[in-house]
Amino acid sequence: MSWTEVLGFATGALCVWLVARQHVANWPIGIANNIFFIVLFAQAGLYADAGLQIVFIALAAYGWWSWTHGGGPGAAGALPVRRTTRAEWAWLAAAGVVGTLGLTLLLDRVSDSTVPFWDALTTALSLMATYGQCRKLVESWWLWIAADLVYIPLYAYKGLYLTSALYVGFLALCVAGLVGWRRTLAAPGARTETAGATA
Repeated sequence: MSWTEVLGFATGALCVWLVARQHVANWPIGIANNIFFIVLFAQAGLYADAGLQIVFIALAAYGWWSWTHGGGPGAAGALPVRRTTRAEWAWLAAAGVVGTLGLTLLLDRVSDSTVPFWDALTTALSLMATYGQCRKLVESWWLWIAADLVYIPLYAYKGLYLTSALYVGFLALCVAGLVGWRRTLAAPGARTETAGATA
């Protein structure tokens, strides 16, 4: 266990808790978490997960803007929670399959990763879930739950026991987030809160 892992644990738990509450501060906290995990995962040989954090930082910037601007110039109010459309599911699934296969081959050939498929699968699931989170798609929580169910044993296998325990906490927070976002979705005319409203 290292300070990097401890700080990753703390910022990660806070970030997911804030996402579940639909609080915009999750994005800067998440960026800090990504930086800690770049270092941690690179040291553990989880190269796809380390590279994923860089993509997460870019997505966090997009998600931050999307949550505060309603998803586009001139859009009224904050971005509402909604369901994923069939078209979105189709391209997300296609991107997930292609991403998993491509990353598995890449990691197997150019790295010393001992878990190329699992590293690639969690990377693809996490990217799909993060995109959904940026757009406030309620089903993004199911993607995070699927990813966490793989992450927990994967990190334990790599000796990252605190991080594995963190993802057990993430799993519980994802269930809470799913319930909360579905409640918001079910509320007649409900729109998500703006920054500071849930401080």
